Amino acid sequence: MKHALLLACLLFISLGLYGQDAKKMPVTYDFGEKLNDRYRYSNLVVIEDDGSGGYILVRTYFQGLVLKPKGYFIEHYNSDLELVAEYNYKLRGLQFVDGFFKNGRLSLLFLNYDFEREQYEYWVHTSPIEYFDFKPTKLLSIQSPPVNGALGKNYYNRNFSKGFTTTVLFNQDKSGFVISTHHKKGKYNKHTIHLYDDDLNKRGEFDFSSEIEEKNYAFENVAMSQDLGEIYITGKAYFKKKRFRIDERKFQYEMVRITKNGIKTRSFDDPGKYSEALYPILHDGRLLCVGFYADRKDNRYNGLSYFELNAYDLVVRLKKYSPFTQQFMEDKFGREDDKEIKNLIFKNVEVTDGNEILFNAEEYFVTHSMHPTGAGQRIKVDRYHHNDIVSAKLTANGDMIWARNINKTEVTQGDGAYASYSTHNKDGKTYFFICTSANNPQLINGERLIFKQGLSSNRNVFLISLDENGKMDYERIIDAQEARLPLMVSKPLKDEDDDELLFYAKRGNKKQLVKVAFKE
Repeated sequence: MKHALLLACLLFISLGLYGQDAKKMPVTYDFGEKLNDRYRYSNLVVIEDDGSGGYILVRTYFQGLVLKPKGYFIEHYNSDLELVAEYNYKLRGLQFVDGFFKNGRLSLLFLNYDFEREQYEYWVHTSPIEYFDFKPTKLLSIQSPPVNGALGKNYYNRNFSKGFTTTVLFNQDKSGFVISTHHKKGKYNKHTIHLYDDDLNKRGEFDFSSEIEEKNYAFENVAMSQDLGEIYITGKAYFKKKRFRIDERKFQYEMVRITKNGIKTRSFDDPGKYSEALYPILHDGRLLCVGFYADRKDNRYNGLSYFELNAYDLVVRLKKYSPFTQQFMEDKFGREDDKEIKNLIFKNVEVTDGNEILFNAEEYFVTHSMHPTGAGQRIKVDRYHHNDIVSAKLTANGDMIWARNINKTEVTQGDGAYASYSTHNKDGKTYFFICTSANNPQLINGERLIFKQGLSSNRNVFLISLDENGKMDYERIIDAQEARLPLMVSKPLKDEDDDELLFYAKRGNKKQLVKVAFKE
């Protein structure tokens, strides 16, 4: 473990060499020991607090001449970032969905297709961490022929024509989750929403079939009451018309309220106002929905939307549309190759002590192309794009205080953990962690920041701040020459109480942990 004072000196020297300002962001760093790693190819899927100051990490690893998932490698670190235990869970053939650590147990959620029984099955494999002994439990099963891409992970390319689709959504603190299953075959058309708590108890099963006669639903975000008695889901409702005019929109955003007393739905579109990327919030007895809107049907977002609803009947009590400023629109759409904004994915939403709302979203989309293999064949390659960040702040009544855009372009064909970003809010400021090969981003008027992709394979960590008034600043806080291993910056473990973030850093057969703490 490096000494904090030595780290501060090294950072000062490193940043000074690159001409950074003398002022520092309010952060300190600890680096764990750089360790050898037996699995060169792996993806981080779970990073959790173990409840005793330590950390649990789970990676799915790939091996073979043609890389295929072979199992799950589990690492247990103590509070000093020292590796204290490892376990290789050799499980293959199941599709990983999500994982969490609660009540002393590590739980891994999988989707499987049983070809003998001709059914989809959700399984949870659980184990204590004092010793690893995973026990599988079947949560539910649904009869259906197999389909390609049944699990809806990509919000914006959902396909309902294959006969079966399913989605899993966790609430923010992972105290509960819903599994949506939609199976259609001939005249049979069944959509069910299953509710579970973090002890894997089934808390409810709700028939959503009456709502899908004219629309198909692609759920995106969920909020739940503390007792899990009320569920609020937002997502796209796709109309089932066989033909659409070129100027018609094929979907609308809706909120779904689910309780033991029934299901209610609410759409949000108004004349000339088309909702986009809505997120539900339950806070101090208030039900809110925030997001974006477009004034045309071409996915070009024009501003922020805010709705306050009655929690019991979804009647809209207050609505506000705040258009982006002209400068924001020029920053966002001024580039010749970006005539329309791409899909915005919410990364986090926070309500401050003063009931102001801070939220951040990122342009995320997937492109496909065919590439030759060198053996006379062509394979399909998926590219995952993580582009501009949109950050906004609203008053407690939904008025826009400011909206800012961070221009960046990132694309990856595999593990997206190194791309994208993470955030932390402290003392009214929002901080963004970005890992990029860029060396010197361009800050314009304190309101616009542009990252141009560098040519180096080394990755620098930048910390960007937005203060209470939306004024932007940045600093390169960890230099590529210092850290050596790139950080999985989009998958941190956040400790809100202690204002700390833990990052996993890995390249090839080397790995280490990096802890970032905010000063008082």
